[in-house]
Amino acid sequence: MRAIILAGGKGTCLKPYTVTLPKPLVPVGGEMPILEVIIRQLVRCGFARLTLAVNHKANLVKAVFGDGSDWGIRIDYSLENEPLGTIGPLTLVEDLPEDFLVMNGDLLCDVDYGDFLRGHVESGAEVSVATFKRSVHSDFGVVEIDPENRIAGFREKPVFGFDVSMGVYALSRSVIERLPKGRPYGFDELMLDCIRAERLPRAVPFSGYWLDIGRPADYDLANQEFPALRERFGI
Repeated sequence: MRAIILAGGKGTCLKPYTVTLPKPLVPVGGEMPILEVIIRQLVRCGFARLTLAVNHKANLVKAVFGDGSDWGIRIDYSLENEPLGTIGPLTLVEDLPEDFLVMNGDLLCDVDYGDFLRGHVESGAEVSVATFKRSVHSDFGVVEIDPENRIAGFREKPVFGFDVSMGVYALSRSVIERLPKGRPYGFDELMLDCIRAERLPRAVPFSGYWLDIGRPADYDLANQEFPALRERFGI
């Protein structure tokens, strides 16, 4: 099995932690880089090859992880010279297999990545997306206004529920072969293009632990929770 980790972002939203380090090298729990956590999980789930799609401070990422031999996995690199979005970097990756895992390099998650990829293959889908239920608490009273500008409903600080993308996908090579090489293309564009073409992506709901450390508050939470969750991550 092969995985591709998107590790080229600047981590702008995570400053000041990313002033000197690229986001994938930011440590969690004061113990190890978030990207190392993911790599160890992939090895445990049976992945034999990993491609790191890099850009910002790529040399630092390469210096830390090298060829992957220290972790028991083959690591190679795909360099984008300019930002290409979430999916665009995949058009630069050499010799893609028929089906492969794609994920962001800043996730703490206890999903079984091997089972996720195998489920994608067995489903016959072109695109599979791991999804998670999130709740957003409104700080305001929400009013419902009718066509005559009268308040017809009111909810005090309601909670809204959403199904969100986790940043974990499985793709078939045919999806990437349809895209122009080396041009910016985002996950949002892929979703909308698939829907318009009636090639609906497959959703895979997940209810375990998932945290994107892309914001300072979430990174602080990750640092608090990681020591108690190491066993859960198989680290």
